[in-house]
Amino acid sequence: MAIVVDKVKKRRDIALSCKELFFLHKTKNITISQIAKTAGVGKGTLYGYFKNKEDIVFEIISSMIEERNILVERRISQTQTTKEKIKLFATFFHSDEDEELRKFYKEFISISLSSPDDKIIEFQTQCFNEYYLWFEKIIVEGIKKGELAPQSKKLVKGLYTTSKGLFISDSTTNSIDNLKDELEDYIDAIFELIEVKK
Repeated sequence: MAIVVDKVKKRRDIALSCKELFFLHKTKNITISQIAKTAGVGKGTLYGYFKNKEDIVFEIISSMIEERNILVERRISQTQTTKEKIKLFATFFHSDEDEELRKFYKEFISISLSSPDDKIIEFQTQCFNEYYLWFEKIIVEGIKKGELAPQSKKLVKGLYTTSKGLFISDSTTNSIDNLKDELEDYIDAIFELIEVKK
């Protein structure tokens, strides 16, 4: 009887077995031979699951984001105020806990900008839409609880994209001294404008 291989699981297992290799070295400096050796598979098997090195980074980041989202969802559900939920969401951009994920995310952003393909664009769009809806849900709940003014809903995309933009600026310039403080100050300032005064 033939052994049935779960190809989705096998793809993920191969990618995650190489996570440390990709964490320690830039994608462009890693060879397919190194990846195959690290994963304990032949090059042919590797190409049976991935079209290139960038595809492996894509699989690693997908897995890591899924894990983080589960954790953040749990933490947000235990947080009381809308402002604290948004701040918790933004910790991805500066927390020590997410340092490894941020490193992979930066590599993924680089790949996305330099050699985007349909799969990467679809994934980026899906992530943006998912986070946008997540932010929107948090803000709408804040409006329903009477914490926020109704027009706050119009700021959802801006809150998310500005947080991401500050992260990218912090990663590529010397213009931000402390990203955590910058993000928290920004969120505090926005909430000064949108919170219902009691």
